[in-house]
Amino acid sequence: MSFVKSLISFLSLKRKVTITQLICYTALFFVFFDNFTFFKHVLQVFPFSLKNMGFLVSLSAGFTAVIMFLLSIMSWKYTTKPVLILFLILSSAAAYFMDTYDVVIDHMMIQNIIETDIAEISDLFSAKLVYYIFLLGVLPALFIYRVEIESVSWKKTAFTKTRDIFFALLILFGLTLLFSNFYTSFFREHKPLRFYTNPTYYIYSVGKYINMNFNKEKTIFAHIGTDAKVIEVEDGDDYTELIILVVGEAARADHFSLNGYQKETNPLLKKENIINFSNMYSSGTSTAFSVPCMFSVLDRGDYSHKKGKKIENILDVLNHTKQIEILWRDNNFNSKGVALRVPYENYTKPENNTICTDGECRDEGMLIGLDEYIDKRKGKDILIILHQKGSHGPAYYKRYPKNFEKFKPTCQTNQLEECSKEEINNAYDNSILYTDYFLTKVISLLKKYEGSYETAMIYMSDHGESLGENGIYLHGLPYIIAPDCQKHIASLMWFGKEISKDINLEKVRQNKDKQYSHDNLFHSLIGLFEVETEIYDETLDIFHE
Repeated sequence: MSFVKSLISFLSLKRKVTITQLICYTALFFVFFDNFTFFKHVLQVFPFSLKNMGFLVSLSAGFTAVIMFLLSIMSWKYTTKPVLILFLILSSAAAYFMDTYDVVIDHMMIQNIIETDIAEISDLFSAKLVYYIFLLGVLPALFIYRVEIESVSWKKTAFTKTRDIFFALLILFGLTLLFSNFYTSFFREHKPLRFYTNPTYYIYSVGKYINMNFNKEKTIFAHIGTDAKVIEVEDGDDYTELIILVVGEAARADHFSLNGYQKETNPLLKKENIINFSNMYSSGTSTAFSVPCMFSVLDRGDYSHKKGKKIENILDVLNHTKQIEILWRDNNFNSKGVALRVPYENYTKPENNTICTDGECRDEGMLIGLDEYIDKRKGKDILIILHQKGSHGPAYYKRYPKNFEKFKPTCQTNQLEECSKEEINNAYDNSILYTDYFLTKVISLLKKYEGSYETAMIYMSDHGESLGENGIYLHGLPYIIAPDCQKHIASLMWFGKEISKDINLEKVRQNKDKQYSHDNLFHSLIGLFEVETEIYDETLDIFHE
């Protein structure tokens, strides 16, 4: 109680400081209280020792100078307090997610944050987050709010600002020169370390996101595959195609027992005549990037959110045929722009999804009503996309009904660092077990139409997931530094009797362990629906003989 009174008394005192002093105090606070994860990674590369001590001290001083440089540019007479308070609050939240999950706040993470909804935010909310924001954000913000900044003329402010910026650059130059051997290694060989700097890297990431999405260039939307048409069959085969594409969520390959995982996470799928692709890789490490990229004609190396928004995707190409009915059902947060021009149904709410338990709408609810949808489209080719909630973290225990809690004990919180490795893996594996059940139900639905359609199911996860390996959780790390478990994804396919006559399944099985990626989906769907178009690349078609 006395501490609280002392704190209130301290914050209530009026203090006069210069803008330079306030910026310096704030920069030091950022370096020593908001950058635990950054220095943790630095010490892994440059362990604390007599040899490295000088460099580590210089890094702290240089980092402080960088933050002072940035804040000095943005902080003027009337903007100083708002700017500092804003960054203190934002950085406290960034520190929480970096310290808790070892994530990086890059431009893709900024996009994820902007595109998220209340349900996803609620999975990430915790008392620890409140503590971080209060201790590292609100309290120092109150201090800044209470202090009085010395009033000086604009002329003196400009002079002081120029001086501060000059000295910050001088310090940086001097430290880099003094410890040139260390900084050469730091910048050239260990570039990923800068991804963890707070607030500098997320400031850069926000700028990059804005530049990529809100520039003033005139956007010309590119139509592709407008010549697309379904090839007429000459052998009298009048079967139309019914394909269900399941887009998984956060399913890593090495937790599927089909890929050799020691726990039996695929007890039902192993009984089906499926082809498991053991070496499939995602195009990105986040849903915001991977989902639109996997449906794009652009490959991972050429794709960007900016480019993706300006060009049609595979659903548009199939639509151009005028012969293929397309439906997107979503139990995730949205289609990330992929389904903007096709029929879209939201199954995250009970209004559409009739299978909701424990406050969570289940993936299997997306199957309700599909029989009626299919029956009304007889004689048409049909593509149905089901976007799963799958194994979305960190609240893995919410992703499956309680009767699927086979592996115990489980982590029953979104605070993964509070759980043991076994508990985290068990909760995650139970979500994979439920996906196994869901995919089997999709196959059962398709089997009913084998006599009237060429049927197939394609399952492909959007990205993988980290489960605490090396202190890393969830997903979304920049692709260049992301561990394999965030990129190596689960993927499998099932084919009905009629469609098997048109595909060389023996060759597909022979290639099941070949390395594929999301880049193959666009052209494989064209091949599977027997569509003719100039944009088709047979070398990327998994089914091409």
